[in-house]
Amino acid sequence: MFNDIGALEIVTLVVLAVLIFGPDKLPKVIQDISRTIRKIREFSDSAKADIRDELGPEFKDFEFEDLNPKKFIRKQLDNDELGLKEIRNGFDLKKEMNEVADAVHGRESDSSDTGSEASAAPSGGGRVDMLKKSGEPGKPVADDRPPFDADAT
Repeated sequence: MFNDIGALEIVTLVVLAVLIFGPDKLPKVIQDISRTIRKIREFSDSAKADIRDELGPEFKDFEFEDLNPKKFIRKQLDNDELGLKEIRNGFDLKKEMNEVADAVHGRESDSSDTGSEASAAPSGGGRVDMLKKSGEPGKPVADDRPPFDADAT
């Protein structure tokens, strides 16, 4: 319940409790708080028992923790009736991420490979070259931008 409270927070709470209630009233306050928590737990347990009795014998194994959405979804995903484990095990996230990265960077991924390495060599099979290549190979390309017109913009 209090997994994220550290030692410094606990010491701070104790010091604040001593300052607010005083050392002579603090034991009585702690008793009152523990008594209230105990009554709330008893009320909760009796309410759960009443609900189980009203639901009948079909729901004797019903757990109220299953109503928590996270636990409910986790329990349903771990259930193997739907075959979701096969789908989850068949999905290789690293391979998919490598394919997306290769597509973004313009490299072709090798589909027969496991997806860990991609060939960076370009191939001419149906790809459109988006770079301007005019002039002789090895020489820099002259800047072919149109003249800038400040009045037009």
